[in-house]
Amino acid sequence: MTEGITSAAEGGDTLTRLEQEGEIAADYLEGLLDIADLDGDIDMDVEADRASVSIISDSGGRDLHKLVGRDGEVLEALQELTRLAVHRETGDRSRLMLDIAGFRAKKRAELAQLGAQAASEVKSTGEPVKLDPMTPFERKVVHDAVAAAGLRSESEGEEPQRFVVVLPA
Repeated sequence: MTEGITSAAEGGDTLTRLEQEGEIAADYLEGLLDIADLDGDIDMDVEADRASVSIISDSGGRDLHKLVGRDGEVLEALQELTRLAVHRETGDRSRLMLDIAGFRAKKRAELAQLGAQAASEVKSTGEPVKLDPMTPFERKVVHDAVAAAGLRSESEGEEPQRFVVVLPA
């Protein structure tokens, strides 16, 4: 019975820690927005055992797209810098996710659809399907979509050419 109480306390501690990561990240990102003279609102959440921070804009966010960059390259760099800022403050490694102008949310939906389509193809042909190289974030979304479709997948190759292979059941 004490284990249940301990687990609940640990869960509360984890939530508090993730909320603290979000606060640190938000402060850091607000500073960057001020330096870059860009308008954006910061939204914080906790999703899937990690802090999630989004920069959104009421005015359509054309300027925020500069912070996304081509194929999310600038977004990835800003996420790493934000994780480093959190690490500097807490001393702990952060798995924080950053989204800017809805780029990651849109990408997640596209990748989930890609994973579901690949799973459907594997189910109908019985043959493995190899997808194009992806970032770790992209591969994770595809792996989740394939698992939801009842199949399994693996990552193969070396970074930055690592890719997902969807396998028959």
